[in-house]
Amino acid sequence: MNSIPIVIGVGILAIIVVLGISGFQTSSDSGQRQSGQSQQAQQQCDSSYPGVCIPPYPPDLDCGEIRYANFKVVGADPHGFDGDKDGIGCES
Repeated sequence: MNSIPIVIGVGILAIIVVLGISGFQTSSDSGQRQSGQSQQAQQQCDSSYPGVCIPPYPPDLDCGEIRYANFKVVGADPHGFDGDKDGIGCES
């Protein structure tokens, strides 16, 4: 009867070791992964629309195809969300 807790304890330890090896982040590599994810997210978001994440052109998107309204538009506005050129995109 006393061997059952030992077997369970060894089993739990084995699970912890396997999970640790299979990709759980350590504090030393989490900063590198987060900065890599941030760079990837920035590449997927057009810089003309700070504060929201709208994919870069192409394809051309219309206001009805995105989930944002009344957002800041700076620079080129490749999607043409700011038709009246007042710096606000997809005004409702």
